[in-house]
Amino acid sequence: MEQQAATKGDENEQLATLLHNARAVQAVATAVEGTLGPKGLDTLLVDEGGNVVVTNDGVTILEKMDVRHPAARMVVRIAQSQQAEMGDGTTTATVLAAALVTEGVRQVQRGVPVARVIAGMRKGIAEALRLLGERAVPVRGLDDPALTRIAYIAGREQADIAELVVEGARRVGETKLRDPDFKLADTVVAHERAENEVVAGVLIGKQRVSRQMPERVTDARVLIVDDALAPESLDEEALATEAGFRRYLELKEAFVRNLEKLVRLGVRFVAVDRSLDPAAEEFFVDHGILAVHRVARAELRRLAAHTGAVPIKRTGLKKREEDLARYLGTAECVEEDPRLGRVRVTGGGGEETATILVGASTREVTGERERIARDAASAVQAAVRGGYVPGGGSVEVAVARELERLRATMRGMEGFGVDVVAAALRVPLARIVQNAGFNPLEKLEAVTAAQVESGSDALGVDCDTGEVVDMVAAGVLDPAPVKLHALKTAGEVAEAILRIHTVIRMRRDEEGDG
Repeated sequence: MEQQAATKGDENEQLATLLHNARAVQAVATAVEGTLGPKGLDTLLVDEGGNVVVTNDGVTILEKMDVRHPAARMVVRIAQSQQAEMGDGTTTATVLAAALVTEGVRQVQRGVPVARVIAGMRKGIAEALRLLGERAVPVRGLDDPALTRIAYIAGREQADIAELVVEGARRVGETKLRDPDFKLADTVVAHERAENEVVAGVLIGKQRVSRQMPERVTDARVLIVDDALAPESLDEEALATEAGFRRYLELKEAFVRNLEKLVRLGVRFVAVDRSLDPAAEEFFVDHGILAVHRVARAELRRLAAHTGAVPIKRTGLKKREEDLARYLGTAECVEEDPRLGRVRVTGGGGEETATILVGASTREVTGERERIARDAASAVQAAVRGGYVPGGGSVEVAVARELERLRATMRGMEGFGVDVVAAALRVPLARIVQNAGFNPLEKLEAVTAAQVESGSDALGVDCDTGEVVDMVAAGVLDPAPVKLHALKTAGEVAEAILRIHTVIRMRRDEEGDG
């Protein structure tokens, strides 16, 4: 009897933990699910200092929320993972994870062992990923009209941003878009004083080091210093001695002689990772060289790729001129844009690139416009790499129907785990139509019946009229890789949360404990 009571107590504790975790996860999903779909609304985020962020971006909401529950934090981390990997689909990943946890707990409450629910979920998710992948339609080059529609949907129906992003993608080229180390979203810059523009080059978020430097140089050779540009330093003790001071003067003279090499090599533009020494600043002013310093590493990498320059340490300036020349790049034009407070570098001798410059009316709007454009850029790049599927939650409903057919062939309790996945896949469409002001149950049934009757997986709901329409014909398209990654990561975190038997607060290690 005592053993039975202990077992019952363990089961109750596990169920209580599951319910507690599920409520926390659902609370996180509730914070972002209202942003889903074309009728999704914005969220107002306010910090203790009264600073305000108004956004429709799921990962921004989650990252700025004060989330303390450990299970809820796990969901936030999958949104961050989705953003890092795909750059889009964070809200979908969060909503799917919450739905999987909620449905999984519901099955456990019915008496299905957690292990059987998880095993069935794995099979259901694996099958759903296969079915989604089969439905992906390849993009037919960068002139495929589908790309503009994908950018339009991911860009929250802002047509100017969609056109900018697609133009930027075309300028970059398909080869670069397929490069796993390249992210089109990183080329997006927003500014409140800018006009929408695709710059055929790189925008550096810095101004000239000195107002006495030229604002514009042409046919410039380019030097990138991945270091501070300054003479070799001596410690204070050495400087305090006469010999040390002489050595300091010698190093300074050698530094200037090295800078003179740049003049003879025709260098007109210098970008520095860290600080620029006053002696170098004065030298560049005297010789008509435009220089920027404290440039972000990501911008230096893009500048190097565009100009063909190879970043060099300051000690590299000691090289012979003919050796140093091999590290230099070229640019047709380098000029400071005083309106933006940035330096444009165009016509580089390396890879063709682009910067997607998005204009905005105010500082608050600038941040949101940039987030929207980055989402659109990520969606376009994902579609180029892996194709697209019908959007609006329609394809998920179709896959859920396929999973129900699989469920009918299964024996044993793992089938309940497949039910969990099928139910979760219906949630995105339900939330989209609910945000549009329609009854989700009614519209889910209408879409399911229409898909069965027509044999089309592309049927979904027009959020303006509530009618069942063909999502592909309506131009509502989503990048397939974003969908696949969202479901995969949602499944992983849902499984991890369902496996939690109990929550124990760890003690804080005492000082010296290691």
